[in-house]
Amino acid sequence: MEVRPLEARDRAWLAEVCRRHFGADQVAALGRLHQPARLAGLVAWEGGRRAGGVSYCEEEGGAEVELVVGDPPGRGAGSALLRALEGLGRARGWGRLRLVVTNDNTPALRFYQRRGWDLVALHAGAADRDRLLKPDIPACGIDGIPIRHALELQFALGPGERSGRCR
Repeated sequence: MEVRPLEARDRAWLAEVCRRHFGADQVAALGRLHQPARLAGLVAWEGGRRAGGVSYCEEEGGAEVELVVGDPPGRGAGSALLRALEGLGRARGWGRLRLVVTNDNTPALRFYQRRGWDLVALHAGAADRDRLLKPDIPACGIDGIPIRHALELQFALGPGERSGRCR
């Protein structure tokens, strides 16, 4: 798996992947609406084709990850993209990466925690507030779990920080 910076030629592809996996080419999180394909990002390539993408917004002290997607999922693109983003963050002197998932998304929660991300905050009622920006956020999600809250995860990049990885 090779990871490269997101280029102009990748943006339409990433918008389409976002639509297929998340129902729209925009995401809402903690009262903000983002279009991942318009942000900075990385693309994973395998066998001459795009295999996944990550987009992020730089912020003071690090970056907020807006989208991580394997296309198709389960082939290692997400892990490769996160490792590359961690390396980019360290090179830029970021102290951390952070992201938000909804309370129903237990597969994502499991995925990130297994890769050393730490659950740092529960934003109760955040999904209801985000529906004001993006009304197509469904009421129920994975396994019929009501989508109500946002869970914030963080990955520490600073010197001497432990990743918390078990593998």
